[in-house]
Amino acid sequence: MDEKVFNVLFLCTCNSARSLIAESQLNALGKGRFKAYSAGSFPTGEINPLALEFLQAHDFPTQGLRSKPWDEFALPGAPRMDYVLTVCDDAAENMSPVWPGQPLSAHWHVDNPAAASGDAQAQHHAMVAAAANLRRRIELLVALPTAALDRMSLQHALVHIGGANAS
Repeated sequence: MDEKVFNVLFLCTCNSARSLIAESQLNALGKGRFKAYSAGSFPTGEINPLALEFLQAHDFPTQGLRSKPWDEFALPGAPRMDYVLTVCDDAAENMSPVWPGQPLSAHWHVDNPAAASGDAQAQHHAMVAAAANLRRRIELLVALPTAALDRMSLQHALVHIGGANAS
C-alpha cells in the first residue's frame, strides 16, 4: 500500500527567498511523502541570488524553481494542497485565496534574509539563518506520524512547529 503524498504550499509575499528555500528543502528532505510548492501574494518574478546560491551550495534542487503568484494554486486543475504554510508575516496577514479542499494551515515566521542590511557577510549569515530555521521545521514536519494523527492533531502539530526555532 502506497503512503499518501502530502502537497505543501509555502507562501511569502515576494516568493523570492524563504518560500523557495522551504520548497526546495522539503522536496529534498520529504522522503517522497511530501511534494512542496511555493508562491507569493506579490511575487518579484525572480529568485533572490543569495537564496539560489545557498541552495546550490548545499545541493538542494533548484530545477523548476520560480517566483510565482499564489493565484496559480487556486485555479482549477492546480494541485490540491494538504498544508498551506506562511513563512512571512505579511503573507500571513494578507487575504489569501480560499484553497480547495480546506488544507491545514499555520504560520511559520522566518526573518526575511532578503531584507538583511550590511555587508555581504551579514547578508549571507541572514540567508543561512533563515534556511536553518526552515530546515529545522521541515525536519519536524517530515518526522510527524501523519498516518497516526487526526486532522486536529495535525493542525496542532503544524502550529507547534511554527513556534520551533533552529537550534
